[in-house]
Amino acid sequence: MTYVDGFLLAVPKARLDEYKELARKASKVWMEHGALSYVEATGDDVPYGELTSFPRAVQAKDDETVIFSWVTYESREARDRIMKKVMEDPRMDGDMDKMPFDGKRMIFGGFEAFVQA
Repeated sequence: MTYVDGFLLAVPKARLDEYKELARKASKVWMEHGALSYVEATGDDVPYGELTSFPRAVQAKDDETVIFSWVTYESREARDRIMKKVMEDPRMDGDMDKMPFDGKRMIFGGFEAFVQA
């Protein structure tokens, strides 16, 4: 069954174009190394909840938008192999302080799919 890496982060609206450029580059790297799919999505209908919500989860500020993204792989083993290659790829060598988002507020994790239609 498919394995999924999920990511949730807040990006300043003023730096959204910069983030999109980074995401396009990253998608090429992931796909070249064997990912099945790569998706980056900008929040369009993500209300600020009273207790929990996507914006609350990443402490999004008024001048930020929420990004939800995921990468799919054939298996956990494939993900581990591909992720190692992605992290070693010189195209992904970036200074975290120069990223167009606050990496400390990014949420990410790996998930094993149990239903896929």
